[in-house]
Amino acid sequence: MASGHRLLLENARQVVLVCARGERFLTRAALRSLAVLEGASLVVGTDGFIKAIGPADAIQRQFSEETFEERIDCSGKCILPGLVDAHTHPVWAGERVHEFAMKLAGASYMDIHQAGGGINFTVECTRQASEDELFDSFQQRLLCMMRAGTTLVECKSGYGLNLQTELKMLRVIARAGRELDVSISATYCGAHSVPKGKTATEAADDIINNHLPKLQELGRSGEIHVDNIDVFCEKGVFDLSSTRRILQGGKDIGLQINFHGDELNPMKAAELGAELGAQAISHLEEVSDEGIAAMATARCAAVLLPTTAYMLRLKQPRARKMLEEGVIVALGSDFNPNAYCFSMPMVMHLACVNMKMSMPEALAAATINAAYALGKSHTHGSLEVGKQGDCVIINSSRWEHLIYQFGGHHELIEYVIAKGKVIYKK
Repeated sequence: MASGHRLLLENARQVVLVCARGERFLTRAALRSLAVLEGASLVVGTDGFIKAIGPADAIQRQFSEETFEERIDCSGKCILPGLVDAHTHPVWAGERVHEFAMKLAGASYMDIHQAGGGINFTVECTRQASEDELFDSFQQRLLCMMRAGTTLVECKSGYGLNLQTELKMLRVIARAGRELDVSISATYCGAHSVPKGKTATEAADDIINNHLPKLQELGRSGEIHVDNIDVFCEKGVFDLSSTRRILQGGKDIGLQINFHGDELNPMKAAELGAELGAQAISHLEEVSDEGIAAMATARCAAVLLPTTAYMLRLKQPRARKMLEEGVIVALGSDFNPNAYCFSMPMVMHLACVNMKMSMPEALAAATINAAYALGKSHTHGSLEVGKQGDCVIINSSRWEHLIYQFGGHHELIEYVIAKGKVIYKK
């Protein structure tokens, strides 16, 4: 039927638009009051994009003659944009629950890394796993994320550290993008660690001379799809000059720069990212004041990861300073074997409590600003006409319950919708 639509969400107590004027990100004063409609309805077309949002009675009049594949009565409930997880490592084999015990007993991240654990342990297991095994576990993890409200997720490779395994991981990510309902931003993270037997310079040479040309070739043929390039810029991993060369190499083949910086030691990674035109930098626990100022000027998003600082007992990223300076602050779960968290609602709660963000700041950081960090805020991250119909319906009269009820998202979330299609129903 030509005039049909996919979905009508009607009579919601609150619809949290986040943005109402096509903003690509929110900073400073714009974060104090997000756009919220009371007593509103929302229509998603058969193409999966939002056709109308407005007062329930006006929408009812406008669409009274129309047919819908599905209608959901949202009386007394809240509709929020689908959450965006701007930083995950979800493709791997090899649980690291034994290392959590070591960390609790006082071992640092780098202690475990240097003893052959950490990334190295996961790399061994991931190299041995088949593509199907990796896909099956990855699919289960994505389903867990979706049930917690995530509809757009950044997914990194980086547990191969050789071309063959990195490509295996990227094929798995590309397959998930084709077969699953969640939207994916794919990141090549071959510089996640320096492989055994190589120096950082040799590893960088291999990536620039062998990995990147192959990524470009397979991207053109459609076998894989890569959006971003990432490097773990850290003392004892990739220094500033190797990081610069790899990121520039990625930029030269059309990838967005989105990398790990200033996590365990101050490295001037933020300054480098701003200079190279990075879309985003993650972690930033040890960022300098100059780095913060440079990121604000360059409109380079800061992807903060409250789970990591919490689990590794690091000092918290200076979210308040970044917000005051006008940095575009985003959030990610950093899901990986070291920080096993699927839930952006829990990430937002930790951001509020441990990083002193307000609830509107945290929601913007997990929606429009996280979408901006992935270069996708023109289509994702807010509920506006023309954007993809991704949303979360919670059984509560105020949207803040999604953040306030720590670990309560399983009970609160009634529906998760992607492109106007119900992908999870409680």
